[in-house]
Amino acid sequence: MQICCAFLFSGGLSLKLSHPNLLLYGTMILLDQLSLRRGGRVLFQKASMQLHPGWKIGLTGVNGAGKSTLFSALLGGMESDHGSLSRPDVWTVAHMAQEIKALDMKAIDFVLSGDEEYWDIQHQLDHPDQLNDTELAHLYGRFDEINGYSAPAKASQLMAGLGFFEHQSQLDVSSFSGGWRMRLNLARTLMSRSDLLLLDEPTNHLDLDAILWLEDWLKAYEGTLVLISHDRDFLDAITDHILHIENQELILYTGNYSTFERTRSERLAQQQQAYEKQLETRAHLQKYIDRFKAQATKAKQAQSRIKQLERMQELSAAHVDTPFTFSFREPSKMSSPLLELEQADIGYGDKLIVTNVHLQITPTSRIGLLGMNGAGKSTLIKSLVGDLPLLQGQRKASELLNIGYFAQHQMDALDGNASPMLQLARIADPKISEASLRSFLGSFGFSGERMDTPSESFSGGERARLALALIVWRRPNVLILDEPTNHLDLDMRHALTMALQDFEGAVVLVSHERQLVASVCDELILVHAGQSRDFDGDLVEYADWLRQARIDMIKNGQKPAAPVQSQVEVKPTISKLDKEAQRKEMARRREMSRPIRKNIEKNEAKIEKIQPRLAEIEQLLADSSLYDANRKHDLLKLMNEQTDLKVQLEQAEESMLELMMELEELEASFED
Repeated sequence: MQICCAFLFSGGLSLKLSHPNLLLYGTMILLDQLSLRRGGRVLFQKASMQLHPGWKIGLTGVNGAGKSTLFSALLGGMESDHGSLSRPDVWTVAHMAQEIKALDMKAIDFVLSGDEEYWDIQHQLDHPDQLNDTELAHLYGRFDEINGYSAPAKASQLMAGLGFFEHQSQLDVSSFSGGWRMRLNLARTLMSRSDLLLLDEPTNHLDLDAILWLEDWLKAYEGTLVLISHDRDFLDAITDHILHIENQELILYTGNYSTFERTRSERLAQQQQAYEKQLETRAHLQKYIDRFKAQATKAKQAQSRIKQLERMQELSAAHVDTPFTFSFREPSKMSSPLLELEQADIGYGDKLIVTNVHLQITPTSRIGLLGMNGAGKSTLIKSLVGDLPLLQGQRKASELLNIGYFAQHQMDALDGNASPMLQLARIADPKISEASLRSFLGSFGFSGERMDTPSESFSGGERARLALALIVWRRPNVLILDEPTNHLDLDMRHALTMALQDFEGAVVLVSHERQLVASVCDELILVHAGQSRDFDGDLVEYADWLRQARIDMIKNGQKPAAPVQSQVEVKPTISKLDKEAQRKEMARRREMSRPIRKNIEKNEAKIEKIQPRLAEIEQLLADSSLYDANRKHDLLKLMNEQTDLKVQLEQAEESMLELMMELEELEASFED
């Protein structure tokens, strides 16, 4: 694995190492009638444009559009089908490799090797006996010119920014997991004194604190940046141009991603049918806002939906042509609470990570877990799921609990020898038709051919979509998602966001994608320094908190935190008399809530009866023969029945929501 700081053009001219400031005096990247193919398929054709020094360009397009192929062309790794791509032959190019081997090399040395000239000179200076005085003088002079004496400090800063502790710099690369090796690889790439920096999904495997640091670093980068990313907030923060591949065209937009999205959406929103669908979704959100914004118990949720609505004006229209659209199936059964942790100490073996966790998940919960890397977010999730036993405390799960758990290891656990169709058929009712299964998989972006292809050959994005599809099919009432957007493109991320907004169960989410957290979560919990607590601010305030926490960490020398001490209070043993009193109290509470629960059940039964009939009526109304003049009576009868049922359904849903709120308030009063 090597950063591409030198390579050969087709003419055989070797690129030489240069200082980034040379770009200020160089020329631009020039595309002249450029056409590229891959596997015989045209990616884009006859693209002509100028990319100027110092620009920060976001390269976007659906998976398979040709982004990686264009990267290869910029690196000089492929010939064009037609036309040409040229850039200054004195530029140094840095490119992050996607894989890194388990090397027996210190992490700090691996990062330093990213500056190839520094690394070469340092190697020579380590063997002065092999050099004469003139050669030594020349090397020391050049070493000073490239700021070689400050290189170790720069490497340490890069590692600290990406979340490494100071002591980890002396560990071998082979001792780190795959995700942390990718961070090392990114640090190595940034170490290069490049004129052109090519980054492909650099935020994968990064937590939000590392992403914010990387944003600041790239903003200050003096060279030309070409960035592939599916994180819209990250693109917005850094880019000043968007290079978009669509319909075999390569189009350059001025501005960041939001500007590009607005510009593009103006055209896409003209597609009336899709535009009406967007309006319908907005009306649904507005209805929720109007209903609950005046009620204290739902004020936070209403505010969240208001933000969603404001954002949708820019976001949804830009995705009206997305091939991805899906919804989470309605949970079969619900109860409240669904899952609880009480006085929970969580960790591994003797190592306590977070102490005294109190967390209750109800059907209306929308929880976003925040915290720096290594704080314990994923550990907390594993304890919630039940994969990690509690060190102390209680995990109380409802008998009706049905968890849909998405994490990296869930993707890795997919059966590589089985196709998406086979894996879905294994968990589906045998009575369900093959056509229904194929239609379902199609909503997740699987074509006919890919549905029947063993998943071992799938990309990271395809595996993520398949794992997500299998979760959706199981109709969970609690979704626990640990970085669900890794490997998903922008369109699929948007589809996931919209689906989560409409999901009728609970959500617990860990994600570095700020837009997803802001759109889905009503409650934020911060995991930090062995504690979990409510975070009262929004994500902008959380970003400020992260930056300050990083400053404090650097001041403390990046030293590991002191071991977490349990804060769980050991309660005295409850006597038989006390237990009897508790039993009576629980019976009293059940009796008080019984009427409300019965009414909820009645409304649920009513809804379950109405919905199939409405679906049946919609199918009947789709029959063109119904609109013949001689069937006017039948048509009017169906339409009247449909109107009546919709009114009944709305009344039942509203009644049930009000009852659930009443039940929630009653149960809360028991705790006072």
